[in-house]
Amino acid sequence: MNARPETQPGPIALFGSGETAPAGRRVHEMLFRRLGQPIRVAILETPAGFQPNSAWVAGRLASFIKERLQNFHPRVTVVPARRREDADDPELTAPLLEANYFFMGPGSPTYTVRHLADTRAWQVILARQRRGAVLALASAAAIAVGSYALPVYEIYKAGAELHWIRGLDLFRPYGLDLTIVTHWDNQEGGAHLDTRCAFMGVERMERLISLLPPTTTLLGIDEHTAVVFDFTEGTVQVMGRGGVTIRRGGEETVYSDGATFPLEVLGRARRPTLEEGLRPEIVDAVLGAERAEVTLPPEVAALIEEREAARRARDWARADALREQIRRMGYVIEDTPTGPRWRRI
Repeated sequence: MNARPETQPGPIALFGSGETAPAGRRVHEMLFRRLGQPIRVAILETPAGFQPNSAWVAGRLASFIKERLQNFHPRVTVVPARRREDADDPELTAPLLEANYFFMGPGSPTYTVRHLADTRAWQVILARQRRGAVLALASAAAIAVGSYALPVYEIYKAGAELHWIRGLDLFRPYGLDLTIVTHWDNQEGGAHLDTRCAFMGVERMERLISLLPPTTTLLGIDEHTAVVFDFTEGTVQVMGRGGVTIRRGGEETVYSDGATFPLEVLGRARRPTLEEGLRPEIVDAVLGAERAEVTLPPEVAALIEEREAARRARDWARADALREQIRRMGYVIEDTPTGPRWRRI
């Protein structure tokens, strides 16, 4: 495999809910600023893929990002990976190779695990996140990526016995055994039904926790609240109107909005290699996409230099003509205080 520059893992954001509410918007803005230009967002339909309106569910978030975060000029793609065969389709999942901001949200945790585990789509997302991309997960998707996933629909709607299933285990390569429960402070049931703890209620959640291995750490995330994992700094930040509850080793700790705590609170953190747990062809595809992205054809580089010379000479007509010529060759130029930046169309 070709040598590659060292790249820090990207942040992982877990939303208890409210990813399109004001509190959620602030989280997206923070992550967009950290990511820098260009921002290429990929939204997966998988968590709600069983619903007839899954395209609308994902499209709603796409519209939110395009309209409410338009100052960041994000390019947004909805990837209709509704079933396992879609998530394994190289052509359908091709946009994931270029994306640097991934999002999944509402739906069913168990459906998400069943149709995403070990697929090409999930492996590409894991590789891209280890190479610096941001991974944002809300509600059902956040539950699904834990060591164990809560069967919310099966228990709450269909009366199944209390149980967990093995989750996507996103944090295992980082040394963390995390089980995630969103909607921790839900109040939809009002005075007559306890719907806290992802609609389980406190009493049922206590019984569910007793079914987990003692090695796992439970992370409960309130609604309209997010936790952002920063693997470069080794910290976790809480943002939103609520807080997070950590159950580990029989002890409970609560952190509120604005709190930052070390990753070690959740376990003995480590950093995985790019190849760890990933198929070689996926690693090669991701690195190949990176090389294609950063390699600027010599003829385009020459035109960019020529345009900069025209700008220095205040020949704006010539500079605009060169910008259009560069655009026709498939590249967009963005002028910044530190010089021109380019991206492929």
